[in-house]
Amino acid sequence: MIKIDYSNVSDSIIGEEYGLNLKNEFDKWAPKIEDIIKTLNFNKDKQGAWLQWMNLGYNEETVWYVKEYAAMVDGRFDNVLVLGIGGSALGARAFCHALLKPYWNMLSKEERNNYPRIFFLDNIDPDEIKGLLEVLDLKKTLVNVISKSGLTTETMAQFMIIKDKLQAELGDDYRKNVVATTDKQTGILRQIANEEGYKTFVVPDDVSGRFTVFSPVGLLPMALVGIDIDEVINGIKVMDLALKNTDINRNIAAQNALVHYLMDTEKNHYNAVMMPYSNRLSFVADWFIQLWAESLGKEKDRDGNLINNRPTPIKAVGVTDQHSQIQLYNEGGRDKLINFIRVDEFDSVIEIPRIFEFTGVNYLGGKTLNELMNAEADATTVTLRDFKRPNLTIHLPKVNAYYMAELFYMLEMQTAIAGELYNIDAFNQPSAEQSKNYTYALMGAQGWEESRHELEEKLNIKSETAYL
Repeated sequence: MIKIDYSNVSDSIIGEEYGLNLKNEFDKWAPKIEDIIKTLNFNKDKQGAWLQWMNLGYNEETVWYVKEYAAMVDGRFDNVLVLGIGGSALGARAFCHALLKPYWNMLSKEERNNYPRIFFLDNIDPDEIKGLLEVLDLKKTLVNVISKSGLTTETMAQFMIIKDKLQAELGDDYRKNVVATTDKQTGILRQIANEEGYKTFVVPDDVSGRFTVFSPVGLLPMALVGIDIDEVINGIKVMDLALKNTDINRNIAAQNALVHYLMDTEKNHYNAVMMPYSNRLSFVADWFIQLWAESLGKEKDRDGNLINNRPTPIKAVGVTDQHSQIQLYNEGGRDKLINFIRVDEFDSVIEIPRIFEFTGVNYLGGKTLNELMNAEADATTVTLRDFKRPNLTIHLPKVNAYYMAELFYMLEMQTAIAGELYNIDAFNQPSAEQSKNYTYALMGAQGWEESRHELEEKLNIKSETAYL
């Protein structure tokens, strides 16, 4: 299984002022953690608890239908285009970037083992969309549109554009190029899919969007490009079993949740930097940013107390960001807990040639990029330790479907436990919904006329210095 090294958050390493006495803290919080884990597992089947994501690894019927559809369309399409935003795209994108061959979309069909290219359209930038449509042959593209409600403004705008072009090129046969992932019974996209006759998959109830990666939202795009979703499911199950352990000393999600909570509430280190030392894992940080920020950034706790909860995720990637951020991490504000992800065994080993023997870089000759990557990571952790900056390291034995699933499920459970420690609802996002509602109003959605008038007045309020 994946492991976490907490050495560099220990007070014995970075001092009592900035570090934690982990043994004492684990002992002190053990009863609370035990209660949280028991409660989460007790409530996971309760309607309205928003914990159904804990059951996704056991939905064999869904896995079977996803695999069946992937086999049915195998060889029919050159491209898969995923239309989704936030939780509808970030998880699958992270898995695909990590598990497919690097530069997947530039490889030949043979090099891709006859699987299609995959594109994620998760923004509404008109220049990007125009550029993609100019290079993508829609006749040979399977479009996976993902929105539970069908009210996701960005995704539905994308789909309206794509559907119009598909229908113009293919006529009524365009329906064979569309698969919708949406609500089982209700919502605009469900209505459209039923009327148009699209193949559909279900976004499960009681699962917040940022926790849907192991539903068809994530599994379908993975399966379409040949990722072994059986191994994904195996990783979830093994990690889920481990995280049912109520003993904090044997539960890494509980440990990491508590470490982050205490570093925030007792040491003022509320920024969580996610820094994988692997380009293949760079989108893991993107996915984690939504998971952590949207789940924990709440104005009030469950008792109605104003807390303006502040855990803030920050994306970085090693070794690139040693050259852009590490100066700040070492000497800037003492408000960050650095989360490294290390890969114990890379798939490739590349040796550096023994050339430039009479220069200052001759020491690199005969070494490998693997050794250099590990040396850079070790140097960074020691440097942070020298400056008494807390950091921890998550170790993945390899980058594969099994360990990726373990990592993602562990981070989901860590987030849920952290929410209970903060006494907040980790599964809603009221302010995000308000922004969506404002967008409906500004774009002229029916029923939002009064809000639109109020918003236009607000937008016309300008500071005297607005254009200085």
